[in-house]
Amino acid sequence: MDKRHQIILRITSNGMVAALYFALTMLFMTVPVISQFGPIQIRFSEFMVLLAFFRPDLTFGLSLGCFFANMAGFFMGYTIPIDMVLGTLATALACVAEAYLARHLLVACIYPVIFNGVIVGLELYYLMGITDFNPWATMGLVAAGEAAAIAVGYALFMVLMRNKGFMRVLAPTRHQEARF
Repeated sequence: MDKRHQIILRITSNGMVAALYFALTMLFMTVPVISQFGPIQIRFSEFMVLLAFFRPDLTFGLSLGCFFANMAGFFMGYTIPIDMVLGTLATALACVAEAYLARHLLVACIYPVIFNGVIVGLELYYLMGITDFNPWATMGLVAAGEAAAIAVGYALFMVLMRNKGFMRVLAPTRHQEARF
């Protein structure tokens, strides 16, 4: 495969990941009991950040999908413009940490919980003025929702990693033999 083909493949992969992240976020907005924004949220599309553990190049698509989801949240009145920056930053930092600091998928699961819990939790409390809980509780609630989404992703990836077809499509560049 020549270099030009690889670049096109990476751009296409990132576009598909961004679109899927955005679509999943919008889909789960239709479920009344699952919030995608706010201190008590479970954004199930966040399970996709675990893709960066296998393919660091997908960090861009994941961050872009998060950015567009947060932009939609702003236009629908759920959040403020700074969420497009801070929420996306939390996702991007989690992806980079997973890809380059974690050796095991289970360890990689910790980074999105920490980054989203702290960054988004503090944003909600201090910048959006959601003071129903103290800052620690707000960070904890965001982290708990993130942990739920990541737990689903972890279980899903542990099953999918056994499928040779999935691994061929994923085409991991790192951690191909990752286990628990």
